[in-house]
Amino acid sequence: MAEEHLPISVCLIASNEAHRIRRALESVAGWTEEIIVVLNDDVNDGTDGIAGSFGAKVFREKWKGHIAQKNSAAQKGSMEWVLGLDADEVISPELRSEIQEWFAKPGRLHGVTAFSFPRCTYYCGRWIRHGDWYPDRQTRLWRRGAAEWGGMDPHDKLIVNGRVQKLKSNLQHFSNESVNAHIRKIIPFTDEFVRQHSHGQPGSGISGLVIRPVWRFIRAYFFRLGFLDGWQGCYIAWLNAFSTASKYAKLREQHLPAGGSQ
Repeated sequence: MAEEHLPISVCLIASNEAHRIRRALESVAGWTEEIIVVLNDDVNDGTDGIAGSFGAKVFREKWKGHIAQKNSAAQKGSMEWVLGLDADEVISPELRSEIQEWFAKPGRLHGVTAFSFPRCTYYCGRWIRHGDWYPDRQTRLWRRGAAEWGGMDPHDKLIVNGRVQKLKSNLQHFSNESVNAHIRKIIPFTDEFVRQHSHGQPGSGISGLVIRPVWRFIRAYFFRLGFLDGWQGCYIAWLNAFSTASKYAKLREQHLPAGGSQ
């Protein structure tokens, strides 16, 4: 007997993601009604073919930034509910069952505008369940027309007009295939921070370069129990602290006088 499809449009955006988008699509295929994938116009690694093999409706668009691109994808869905998913995310079997249980009794959905769930990241052979990376609750399933992506690129956030119901099961996150992949992300993220703050004052050097990074490590590793995640938890806390220091170092760099004069 075929599994009932829920009235959900799964909406993804993607660049060259052939190496990992299949896992994301497998986690939603067969029980959601529609899959929308918006690709960057320069994608050339076969991501479109993989998406098409799952019956996805595939579009190509010029990159407009995370927020605009995600809103564009959501607008293309036709179902009553929208599920926003990234190419490196997976709906766990437990989360899938929890969502299906809610939809099995439509009366439970009365008054619910959106659902949020914790996001658990897999990093260097370990699921990270403490520190700054967990529970990392994400609001990703919402009624059409009742929410839109906002925030500040690249840190998009769903803005919901109504009640958000919290679910317990995890959204799985496979964001960094290696330490090198993690390190490479620091450059574009810190560059974007500088772009958004370059017209203001650089701020106190001691605060941005010492106090903020040190506090970031202490908070994640000790107060948020990052030490329970082994060496991975320690490294994540250090690298997050380094990323914080890099943002403010780059911001101060932007205010250096021309020609190296003092």
